Amino acid sequence: MVNAMVLTRFAVGKEKNALEAVKTIPGIKEIKTVFGAWDAVILVEADGLKELADVVVDRIRSVDGVIGTETLVEIGIG
Repeated sequence: MVNAMVLTRFAVGKEKNALEAVKTIPGIKEIKTVFGAWDAVILVEADGLKELADVVVDRIRSVDGVIGTETLVEIGIG
C-alpha cells in the first residue's frame, strides 16, 4: 500500500468545481483545503506506485481547474 499527499493548486474561479470533481476520484481518502502556495492537500491511498501515478497524472491533473500538483510519497520512517 502506498500513501501520498498531493499538494494541489486550482485556477482562480474554478476552485469549487475542481474540488467537487476531485472528490469523486477513487483512491482519494481525504481533502484538506489550505491557505498558502497550494490550495488543497489531497490524501491518496493506492496499491502501488503505478496506481498512485494513475490517480495523480491521469485523474487529478486532468480535472478542469487543476493547474499544478506536487506529490509527497510517504516512506514510513519512524
